[in-house]
Amino acid sequence: MPELSDKMNLLDLDRAGMEAFFTSIGEKAFRATQVLKWIHQHRVIDLNEMTNLSKSLREKLQQMAEVRLPEVLVDQKSDDGTRKWLLRLDSGNSIETVFIPEGSRGTLCVSSQIGCALECSFCATGRQGFNRNLSTGEIISQVLVANHALGFDDEGERVVTNVVMMGMGEPLLNFDNVIAAMNIMMDDFAYGISKRRVTLSTAGVVPALERLRDTIDVSLALSLHAPNNALRDVLVPLNKKYPIKETLDVCKRYFDGKKHRYLTVEYVMLKDINDKPEHAHELVKLLKNVPSKVNLIPFNPFDETQYERSSQTAINKFRDILIKNGLITITRKTRGDDIDAACGQLAGRVQDKTRRTQKRVQLQAGAK
Repeated sequence: MPELSDKMNLLDLDRAGMEAFFTSIGEKAFRATQVLKWIHQHRVIDLNEMTNLSKSLREKLQQMAEVRLPEVLVDQKSDDGTRKWLLRLDSGNSIETVFIPEGSRGTLCVSSQIGCALECSFCATGRQGFNRNLSTGEIISQVLVANHALGFDDEGERVVTNVVMMGMGEPLLNFDNVIAAMNIMMDDFAYGISKRRVTLSTAGVVPALERLRDTIDVSLALSLHAPNNALRDVLVPLNKKYPIKETLDVCKRYFDGKKHRYLTVEYVMLKDINDKPEHAHELVKLLKNVPSKVNLIPFNPFDETQYERSSQTAINKFRDILIKNGLITITRKTRGDDIDAACGQLAGRVQDKTRRTQKRVQLQAGAK
């Protein structure tokens, strides 16, 4: 593990931050776009190799800045083409990043926190507890690592075409760093990904959702998973603070004035919990006036979970009810489950500051 450094990590800076940095050290602001292109387009992390910078500037930068990447501990490939990286950030803490190929599209699932504070009952990440937010550099480095590993297709285009903030953590609880990282993803001098191809997934942190519309324009997904408050309180405890109607109302406002844009509603299918026809009809009523499309996600089991995956028959019946009532609905394919890379399975390695795992073990011991 590399020693901790007090140098500025240039990965932490979007274009505005990079321009401010160069101005602060007496350099021209245009140096920002040069350095962004070197790092994110050419994947050059050695400052001395950035040859359109003067030798004196390179020497100055080497004294105060660096491009600091996480260590790749594990690089796993699934039989279906899914790929997962375990990235070591600091002592005892690692995160997971997943690439999912699908035809001409390559989607990278990016983490925003070490663990997650929300404790959704069906999610492996939530069971790991929570340590801290990721820095902007730690978020965007996942894109850099993946691009370096995957390279370009036969036509010279990047293999990573889409990014979803759906990995470990709740992105809106790390608002500023996530926004800066998504700015880099969409910057023409970095990755140049379309705003429609960058998606933020949230469980519904309402105050941050209110801020989001005035801050950035990306695609939005809501981890709903239940059609009523009583059930969602159990599955997604954040719902006790921000109930469904309040959350959907702010999601609708996010899309005001944005033509042909839809909220993606994520709904994990749990056997005998939320997968019955009456749940489907409730969901239809709930989303009646919400411009949305529904993504049904077969539950992906993990150790010690109390839940089971809905049968394919139940999923199909649920889907058909939604479609019959006018909701755009797809069932997500389960990808990467042979390497624990499927939705809801990401766990990483977390030094849990919440002591969630320890408390669970103690409760289990006391019940015996």
